[in-house]
Amino acid sequence: MAQHRNALGRGLGSLISMDDTPAKGSSAINDINLDRITPNPAQPRTTFDEEALEELAASIRELGIIQPLSLRKTGPDSYQIIAGERRYRAARMAGLTSVPAYIRTANDSELTEMALIENIQREDLNAIEIALTFKKLIDQYSLTQERLSERIGKKRATIANFLRLLRLPAEVQLGLRDKRLDMGHARALLSIDNPSIQLKIYKEIIRQGLSVRKVEELAKAYQQGELDKNTTAEKNDRQYASHDFDLLKKHLSNAFQTPVKFSCDKKGKGSITFSFSNEEDLARLITLFDTLKP
Repeated sequence: MAQHRNALGRGLGSLISMDDTPAKGSSAINDINLDRITPNPAQPRTTFDEEALEELAASIRELGIIQPLSLRKTGPDSYQIIAGERRYRAARMAGLTSVPAYIRTANDSELTEMALIENIQREDLNAIEIALTFKKLIDQYSLTQERLSERIGKKRATIANFLRLLRLPAEVQLGLRDKRLDMGHARALLSIDNPSIQLKIYKEIIRQGLSVRKVEELAKAYQQGELDKNTTAEKNDRQYASHDFDLLKKHLSNAFQTPVKFSCDKKGKGSITFSFSNEEDLARLITLFDTLKP
């Protein structure tokens, strides 16, 4: 058991190779019939972009498979994918009957870890896929976050942040999976403890294209009791805009010593009006404006 843990504790390099050199426990490159290969049911990646697969298939038809797959033997003449399911799918689309592959020795735990690490290193997984795989490893093998951190070479805080994403409403998780919002938006939403508010703001992120900073402001407003379940993000956004206008209005009124008014529509278009009481006051304002010319 100790020997097994030490092998896993050496970091990413000992678990999987990202170049054409066989990793420890691998054979030389073999040519394996596609019909003898099955996908990994524990594959962390759950979505495969069809257009991207078509492009990869076209490249394979032209150049072949440059990076061999990593497989493990599951029977006398059968294999399971450790890493390279996307290449496997594209090879089938390209009409290939066999693919180059390394044959590696791996148990079920190592199989999941290797698949996870290979995808992370290639940045192929979305945040939810990573979070779900972390959870699976923790639950299935009774690991602590600290132990998982040691085994896959990721900081414990990074693992914890990904796992927290699974607390978000399902619709928000799907949006994160489909990259309709990013991790910055998700972290801001996680600071809100009300799922209905999280979902409401998420819909405004999609509808209005809210920035991460704006979502952070909305989250802060909720924490301070300024955003309740009946308040939409759009309404609160207008409140923040109004507040910003009030500050600017006050600044300009003080600078020009005259009342200043703002008008703004939903698209952000508007006007600024400077008031004057008589011709002398107008002349004073014109003089002030002239001093602002470059």
